[in-house]
Amino acid sequence: MTRTKPSVEILSTGRFLPPRILTNQDLEKMVDTSDTWIRDRTGIRERRIVDDGVTASDLAEASARKALDRAGISPAEIDVLLVSTATPDRWLPSTACHLQARLGANRCFAADVHAACSGFLYNLALAEGFLATGRGDTALVVATEVMSSIIDWDDRSTCVLFGDGSGAAVLRRSSGTRGLLSHHHRSDGSLSHLLHRPAGGVEHPLDSEGLDRGDHLVKMAGREVFKSAVRAMADASTEALKAAGVSVDEVDLMIPHQANIRIIEATARYAGIPMERVYVNLDRFGNMSSASIPVALDECLEEGRIGKGDLVLSAAFGAGLTWGASVMQF
Repeated sequence: MTRTKPSVEILSTGRFLPPRILTNQDLEKMVDTSDTWIRDRTGIRERRIVDDGVTASDLAEASARKALDRAGISPAEIDVLLVSTATPDRWLPSTACHLQARLGANRCFAADVHAACSGFLYNLALAEGFLATGRGDTALVVATEVMSSIIDWDDRSTCVLFGDGSGAAVLRRSSGTRGLLSHHHRSDGSLSHLLHRPAGGVEHPLDSEGLDRGDHLVKMAGREVFKSAVRAMADASTEALKAAGVSVDEVDLMIPHQANIRIIEATARYAGIPMERVYVNLDRFGNMSSASIPVALDECLEEGRIGKGDLVLSAAFGAGLTWGASVMQF
């Protein structure tokens, strides 16, 4: 197998988690659930939740500054700024433009990509494309989510799953062996009804009746999503590895989207990767949508779980439906 030569590398990462912790025991007092029920079905023990008034751009700025500081890059050096979020500060303008102003990144263009939990991996591929074709030297990719703002806290099937957080990565063109080796992305809009927010857009504007029904909050068909997620992430992982010229046995670490421990275990099994080579922080943070992978990646680098030359596979799945996988060498 001939391994792909990377043209863009991840120079640094950063993460930010709100300090407030919401445990399963806390949720027992809010809805009809239990710590045992949540842990058995999801693997989650606790999650981070923002305080009132904290926005996606607040979290994004904190993680972005950490990544920039570690890279020794100033905001003025950023050429491309891409943000993924399902919980934007406003619908207009983009959260990326809010972040650009807050950072003082006055040389770059800024844009949001709305791909739900797959957003960070989508943006890695997009940023790579801009840099590899010479349209910039440095990119900042940020995933930031305030999922607590769009959760129905009376729905025990969904409110136990999600948490808030942000992760960021600085990318630069590379001429060595480190970097992004391949990506594989897909989507299927015909299944959008499985995971969505029914109202709040032009098709179904939010009115007082819809607000009372909670139509602006996340609705999910859990069983159907589970089946689609496992199949899609496993298939995307296989295709990304093939495109990179890498066998599954060469993967040192898999960092999957942290949706549900059963989804993670099933995906790893179908992809052919033993769980001892799969990173899981779901128990501490829950499902942070697109922020899950960059937060986990930053933890792995900080903890030394990723060493020089290691091959890392990441896979994600989210509303859209969207899914994808990326292979990276560090």
